[in-house]
Amino acid sequence: MITISPFKALRPEAQFAKQVASRPYDVLNSKEARVEAQGNPNSFLHITKSEIDLPESTDIHSQLVYDTAKENLQAFISRNILFTESKPCYYIYRLIMNGKSQTGLVCGSAVNDYENGLIKKHEFTRPEKELDRINHIKTTGAQTGNVFLAYKNVAEIDALIGKWTTDKNPQYDFVADDDIQHSIWIVNDDAVIGQISDLFRTKVPCTYIADGHHRAASAAKVRTALGPQATEAADYFLTTLFPSNQLHIMDYNRVIKDLGNHTVDSFLQSLDEKFVVTKADKAVRPEALHQFGLYINQQWYQLASKPGTYTEDPIGILDISILQQNVLEPLLDIKDQRTDKRIDFVGGIRGLEELEKRVDSGEMVLAISLYPVSIQQLFDIADSGNVMPPKSTWFEPKLRDGLLTHLIH
Repeated sequence: MITISPFKALRPEAQFAKQVASRPYDVLNSKEARVEAQGNPNSFLHITKSEIDLPESTDIHSQLVYDTAKENLQAFISRNILFTESKPCYYIYRLIMNGKSQTGLVCGSAVNDYENGLIKKHEFTRPEKELDRINHIKTTGAQTGNVFLAYKNVAEIDALIGKWTTDKNPQYDFVADDDIQHSIWIVNDDAVIGQISDLFRTKVPCTYIADGHHRAASAAKVRTALGPQATEAADYFLTTLFPSNQLHIMDYNRVIKDLGNHTVDSFLQSLDEKFVVTKADKAVRPEALHQFGLYINQQWYQLASKPGTYTEDPIGILDISILQQNVLEPLLDIKDQRTDKRIDFVGGIRGLEELEKRVDSGEMVLAISLYPVSIQQLFDIADSGNVMPPKSTWFEPKLRDGLLTHLIH
């Protein structure tokens, strides 16, 4: 069963919450972060993407960047933008996007549960991305990035959280610039804190990483690296737990730099072996499993997998597996999506226009749109001990960084 813990959050004074709250560090590149934080000295991007306060030529993985993050974090505290909670609490975080609401519990999840497989993974991680977060956590002494966990919903937990949000006023409640509403309640009643801990310990056998594999892995490795110097706080990492029936997975699309040994014509002809290829007169957003959109030479195509071109096992039936086995590896020689520099990933929240933009600019030669993975597919694969191909799931809405930070020393 799952072990969770309340914690003393480092959080903003209420009047600064909207200014502080920033999109997760890994959904923005440095250039986008500079633009987003422009004119806002209270943006948490000064901590999570601290290269924005350094010359553009700065190596974003240099120690200078992590030292700047630490300095900026201390400055936020000294300027009374952020303060540390007086006692360990749980926090309830509700997001509303396009009228759809999801409500989760912010807590510390046990590193031991992660290492013992009770917090289940569905993706491999990339070493360079792990190292980046390890260095950020070790230097700042803070887990600034929230790991998004899912669990199979439990009626008693739903009722307890629902009662608190109904009976109490939120500490933070604002609509961000992207029209997503963020509301946070503080659960500071010791009896209720105990009830929540007990329910997860007795009713929730495991949780699943929905978003934040690198953040989770990095927190565990920092705890190990600290050794005897590790504090009790380092035994836990910052998570928000959402019941699965409230979650929405979006498509996670691909863009590719070149066609390898193919011309456009020969590539399209090669697709005919495994797919029914049809020209489309508008952008293709797949409407069912085993359908794909392809954008190349300013033209969209719809691809439909032919029967017998994929297996029915939990991994083989995934559209991302079909794409890898029938297109990326045999036609484009992309063997490992985690490490190959010729492929990049575009979250569905950016829309199909972003795919067209990156191809039309000449940066990429083709784009592929996919049908979203289901939450049940994610659970089935994690339960089987397998992992999905990289960048299989894109969850929206995203939790904001800076509203609740977990200090480990």
